[in-house]
Amino acid sequence: MSVGLEHYLILSAVLFAIGLYGALSKRNAIAILICIEIMLSAVNIALVAFSRFITPVALTGQIFVIFIMVVAAAEAAVGLAIIIAIYRSRGHIDATEIDLMKW
Repeated sequence: MSVGLEHYLILSAVLFAIGLYGALSKRNAIAILICIEIMLSAVNIALVAFSRFITPVALTGQIFVIFIMVVAAAEAAVGLAIIIAIYRSRGHIDATEIDLMKW
């Protein structure tokens, strides 16, 4: 049995669904960021799979993945900085109690 495009897309869809469920159901801001990273990883898997199976010579999917990873790293850095600032001022990082960044 060989691993085809469908297998990668199913894996990507399952990872994206897990990340989406976690991002919508968690109350901890750090857990929400982790779930968003899982969703971005699912998109990366799909891009590399499409690139490998549709245009194996061109590296367009891999180049997009590098850009997504850079954006994800920047998002994580900015998100953690915001979470740390909120934790220092309020003492907790419950996402349901943070409304419009009011102090």
